Amino acid sequence: MQKAATLEEYIDSLSDERKESVNKLRKVISKNLPKGFKEAMSYGMIGYVVPHSLYPKGYHCDPKQPLPFICIASQKNYISLHHMGIYADTKLTEWFTSKYNKFSKAKLNMGKGCIKFSKPEHIPYDLIGELASKISPQKWIELYEGAFIKRK
Repeated sequence: MQKAATLEEYIDSLSDERKESVNKLRKVISKNLPKGFKEAMSYGMIGYVVPHSLYPKGYHCDPKQPLPFICIASQKNYISLHHMGIYADTKLTEWFTSKYNKFSKAKLNMGKGCIKFSKPEHIPYDLIGELASKISPQKWIELYEGAFIKRK
């Protein structure tokens, strides 16, 4: 995990190749995200979060943190995209996995909500942009509360 305190520090710490790919991911996500999400450092990664102004409860693991939605991280051997909507919504997961091979020549390397790209040239930017557009902050709050908040 990066120790950067700001987005600029995070980007500056990357190799030129990674910097280009991460900035391209940032651009495509920012362009396509529905209004209301905010770009911020989130758990040592570049994050797109639901700010406290829209969801005062914050993240259940640490309510002082805004509700995370998408994060980009540059790891030792890959660039990762963490998408909490894929983790929470099986229909979205099915949509993404069915489209992936049309956008990338690489085999999909995905966990529950983490997509790993070992080669920057295999990142399907157009598909990531479309994925980013699929869930509004309000819809994410509904999915989040339904999937992660225990009912009393």
